[in-house]
Amino acid sequence: MQLTWLDNGSWLIELADQRILLDPWLVGPFQFGNGGWFFQAQRNQPREIPANIDLILLSQGLPDHAHPPTLKALDRSIPVMGSPKAAALATRLGYRSVTALADGDEVCLGERVTIRAIAGSPEGLKAMGNAYILRDTVSGFSLYHEPHGVHRDSLAAQTPVDVVLSPALNVRTVFGSRLEGEQLALRAAELLQPRFLLPTGAGGDLTYSGLLTKLLREDDQPSQLQERCTEAGLPTRVLQPQPWQPLRLEAVTS
Repeated sequence: MQLTWLDNGSWLIELADQRILLDPWLVGPFQFGNGGWFFQAQRNQPREIPANIDLILLSQGLPDHAHPPTLKALDRSIPVMGSPKAAALATRLGYRSVTALADGDEVCLGERVTIRAIAGSPEGLKAMGNAYILRDTVSGFSLYHEPHGVHRDSLAAQTPVDVVLSPALNVRTVFGSRLEGEQLALRAAELLQPRFLLPTGAGGDLTYSGLLTKLLREDDQPSQLQERCTEAGLPTRVLQPQPWQPLRLEAVTS
């Protein structure tokens, strides 16, 4: 498996000769709402759109996961799989092969990769986004992703998983409340016993602006996630991916 972090929550996953774009944001700025006054992320340098993509996989239909300008820039012949809301958006944008996945659905990609959808975090009042488990059916190598750190107890039945992609950033607000991203990531590690855990969903080679950036502050304490995994007796190695730098992870061979 080779993973390339494409900034924020976007990834290129290469598994069993399949190239999968996960929640791609690749062109233009990302904004919440109709303008950048509330929140905007901008790339510090332009990036090329990865070529030869076999699948676009979307965890949610919200613009930070199904980024409309990026989806408009990609080839409409690329198959799309995603939550029902994401699938509806892809259909409206003219994608010709779209599969909506709900909790418990499992589909095949190519000859060796299975993709299983698991209920993730809400993406609206009545809609749920997806977490995913991707697995190479020959080597058994597997990956789990949930974009907001909502890890269901039912995940324990999927153990073991080799790689976990989970938010792990601690964030505090100007009002004194705190989001414990490290605790959420540790929960995923406890449930799935992964060999590797990679933080996702924040940072990268980006510049942020807008009101939201004034209300939220990244915790300035050094990460203790590796120490917490070790103390819990987990086999997990916490890796820190670099933006747009491929990271190769090998399956265990007997």
